[in-house]
Amino acid sequence: MTETGTIRTGIGGWTFDAWKNHFYPEKLKAKDELSYASSKLRAIEVNGTYYSSQKPATFAKWAADTPEGFVFSLKASRFCTNRRVLAEGGESVMKFVTSGITELGPKLGPILWQFMPTKQFDPEDFGAFLSLLPQEQDGVRLQHVVEVRHPSFVVPEFVALLRKHRTACVVADHAEYPMIADITGAFVYLRLQKGEDDNPHCYTDDALGSWATKLKSYAAGLLPKDLPELAPGDAPSPGPRDVFAYFITGGKVNAPMGAMELQTRVG
Repeated sequence: MTETGTIRTGIGGWTFDAWKNHFYPEKLKAKDELSYASSKLRAIEVNGTYYSSQKPATFAKWAADTPEGFVFSLKASRFCTNRRVLAEGGESVMKFVTSGITELGPKLGPILWQFMPTKQFDPEDFGAFLSLLPQEQDGVRLQHVVEVRHPSFVVPEFVALLRKHRTACVVADHAEYPMIADITGAFVYLRLQKGEDDNPHCYTDDALGSWATKLKSYAAGLLPKDLPELAPGDAPSPGPRDVFAYFITGGKVNAPMGAMELQTRVG
């Protein structure tokens, strides 16, 4: 049997009015929503850290309110990535990684650095930015993933740059943004954004089956055969890789159900 990494499926955040009396049980208190969500899911991507800083005590409470093995992915502050010259973002990067995120301890998953759809690929500047990302903080290992949304990044040179810095790239299932599916880091990070509220599991049954197969391939360190590959020549050797797959935006009403169903399908 091929050795594989751990697959975690999840959602974006845990506060959403449409989840009340739908995903969340009737009369569940708001303060108990994270505890409940983390009992049903294996990971949550936090969007709030993109817009504002949190206190160390907040991260510590999130860790305390969730079970062992649960993971938070944090979207890094927009002040790090929404700038003309990325290489000048060092101070903002350090402000974010020293803001208390390590209070999550082993529950700190990948840090997502998201770029505006208008941000174009500048190899020198983007490489300088990747060099700013620390590998550890307060004794806690940091994992990094970037989400780029401009078509200029869909080139082998970008994939090579990510591999040089051992940084993952979001595999985006999105109607407009490009998909860069190459394996570039020690883990794989997917954002599934084509769901619809009419589907009880966010995605259709066929789509869930297809993505389950893809996630298993990634966990074994293999690029799924039906996804595009930009730079096959210097692809890393196959090997177990952890996989994070989040249902985001599209079909949000049923995103938790989609995450639970997909987790069941990948075993």
